[in-house]
Amino acid sequence: MTGLTQRFHDWLSGNPEDTVLRLVFRGLVALSIGALGFDLASANGWGATGAGEGAPAQREAPEGLPSLPAILSPWLPGRDRLAPLPQPDGTLGKPMTFDLVGGNRLMASGTITPGTAGAFAAAIERHGEYIKTVVLNSPGGSVSDAMVMGRLIRERKLATAVEAGNYCASSCPLAFFGGVERRAGDKSSIGVHQVFAAKSADAGSVPRDGMSDAQRISARCQRYLGEMGIDLQVWVHAMETPKDRLFVFKPDELTKFNIVTAQPIGVTKP
Repeated sequence: MTGLTQRFHDWLSGNPEDTVLRLVFRGLVALSIGALGFDLASANGWGATGAGEGAPAQREAPEGLPSLPAILSPWLPGRDRLAPLPQPDGTLGKPMTFDLVGGNRLMASGTITPGTAGAFAAAIERHGEYIKTVVLNSPGGSVSDAMVMGRLIRERKLATAVEAGNYCASSCPLAFFGGVERRAGDKSSIGVHQVFAAKSADAGSVPRDGMSDAQRISARCQRYLGEMGIDLQVWVHAMETPKDRLFVFKPDELTKFNIVTAQPIGVTKP
């Protein structure tokens, strides 16, 4: 040990101070990168063979983008604006249903699951010209189905609304954006967060394939918002918000980002 200490002192005395400082700095950078990589891997479950005992369960959506790891959350822009993600129960926790109510309205309540777009199209076709407004109350779900619903709403020139006290979260706003007129009731909530993909059942899938899917879905969503006339800042807020949080737009932002286009007209619950 004494010999090792002596050699270290000899090395220090034989090298310029700036050289020693550079080496120390590089070592610290390498250690920091290694620690961050370990935290990222732990947060995303990379290399894990299974969930440990007591590990928290993760919610998954049918389609979307991977979320930012929790380690980055303290540095997210506007983190003071983020609200806890609502945990749907009762009707909202079940697949979306469609009920015809007064005032030429179709009430769409529940989770948007794969196949919901088809059921929605059938309801629109069945009720023909009666429907003028689609009223949404949903925690979101399938991104693809939500966009198909939104495009059908736009094609049929229907309005959309979120009633007072209800909410339209996650992928639900994608359907809401389809309305030629869009209204939000008093104390209603319209919020977004990152959309994310369910884990592939294919054990041979590689991370770069997931990243390719993420980029493809991101491009689809951005293009869709552009088609619907929505300010793309909405998508920025969605991508900045972890999947277990919700960025809820304030009343002035609903107008500013062209999310809401008309004043509430006394939409009430049936």
